[in-house]
Amino acid sequence: MSNAPLFSGEGFSIGLAPMAGFTDRAMRTLSLEQGACLAMTEVVNAAGLTHDSKRTFHLLETAKDEHPVAAHMYGIEPAVMAEAARRAEALGRFDFIDINSGCPVRKIVAKGAGAALMGDVPRLAAIVRAIREAVSLPVTVKTRIGLTPETCNIRELAAAVEDAGASCLFIHGRFACNKHSGPVDWELIGSIKQERSMPIWGNGSARTGVEAVQLQKTYGVDGVLIGRGAIGNPWIFREARAAWEGRESAPRSLDEMRATVEAHLRDLVGLKSLERKYRRAGALAAETAAVMVLRPHLLKYVGGLPGWREVRRQLNDMRTIDDVLLAVDSVISNVKSGAGRD
Repeated sequence: MSNAPLFSGEGFSIGLAPMAGFTDRAMRTLSLEQGACLAMTEVVNAAGLTHDSKRTFHLLETAKDEHPVAAHMYGIEPAVMAEAARRAEALGRFDFIDINSGCPVRKIVAKGAGAALMGDVPRLAAIVRAIREAVSLPVTVKTRIGLTPETCNIRELAAAVEDAGASCLFIHGRFACNKHSGPVDWELIGSIKQERSMPIWGNGSARTGVEAVQLQKTYGVDGVLIGRGAIGNPWIFREARAAWEGRESAPRSLDEMRATVEAHLRDLVGLKSLERKYRRAGALAAETAAVMVLRPHLLKYVGGLPGWREVRRQLNDMRTIDDVLLAVDSVISNVKSGAGRD
């Protein structure tokens, strides 16, 4: 597979950023259907893959013909990461392997993985080399601009992973210590793009498709990843494609919103049904577990429409597909009857 169409910014280049607890098969599928140019799995423990953990492999579930998608993984040992990448490639589902070196979650950082790898650039470079030797797929890195403002070493990191053979670097423009708050340094991301030969993508702060396209064009990066802006809003990618092509995006209809909520939820039920095969007997029913995963998406799906606050009040009591669709139908009925926004 050529790197150019996927990473180099030749054409529309707005993708879905990986997010733990969100970017499962259901969310990725909807995002790709609405125009995202690529997506990544939730972050996967490389050691779990090498130990044949069914719970870990479950995070690599993909839909039929779901492309382009990356196996997004974390770890600290080059040999373990390489073996995990080899096993992911053997599934035949993925278009590239992405290394996480930006996750600020404490339990991952405490192991020396995720964002902690920014403090050990030689190890990160060794991981890139090891995976490149183990697989034929492109190898990319997802990182941040530094652990803290006092340790902003993104230039050193970018040079090291490029020398190690990375096909692309995805940069979230915040420091790991700030997690998802505070300003995003797009000026710095843009300057890294000017200094490096490999493709550089930016991530952070894009709340609309129009904003994502503007960021790509303003800072000259090869692409932009959208994260939280896509929660409960796969149409953000449709909007971005329209903005890229200089036209107005078709607004979502109420019927489309309802159908999307239902498709999202039913896919989640399927995923949770698979998950129950290796969970303990006391685990939640698949339908209930799926509804719980959908909750933050659902609030975004109906947010701002008449009656959405009532949906929020009912959220913790929802247990079934019917519960969710009844709430959505109530919101739609309010809109059609001309009820005011709340």
